[in-house]
Amino acid sequence: MAIEVYDENKLRELSEEDRLVVCERILKNESDESKRWDAVWLLGEIAENRTSGDPIFEKIADIMEWSLKNDSNGVVKHEVCYQIAGRNMKSKIPALVDAALNDKSVLTKHEALESLGLMRAFHVADMIRDAEVDPSIDVRETARFVLKRFERLKDQGEYQPSNIL
Repeated sequence: MAIEVYDENKLRELSEEDRLVVCERILKNESDESKRWDAVWLLGEIAENRTSGDPIFEKIADIMEWSLKNDSNGVVKHEVCYQIAGRNMKSKIPALVDAALNDKSVLTKHEALESLGLMRAFHVADMIRDAEVDPSIDVRETARFVLKRFERLKDQGEYQPSNIL
């Protein structure tokens, strides 16, 4: 099932470089969180067929991290976490850990933890354990879920994104 992102400004018709510039401007300046969410998704589409080391992929990963650290809306940051995991932006694992442990939004903490689990970020398991004492039951349950998943997957190799989006 494809998610339909409303693209009222026809950003998909722009070159990838121009779309990146416009989406970054939206993420950094737009007050409407629904437009920021769309910009996150539209950037994820660009990153979909690129990999680590590609300059555009790296720029998008940096914008995702900026949004995770600076956006005021938990729903937008939830989508950022999802895109980081779905596009296998491994360099952003530290930002996901920080969000999982310190974000003010329970929704963001939950999705950051799920993203770490999806990415098989085994090396941060000890940090994920810190979330097992979070005030939110949802965060605690997600941390426990991810740690159990790590136990099941520890010998299954590295995460390879698939057609999950």
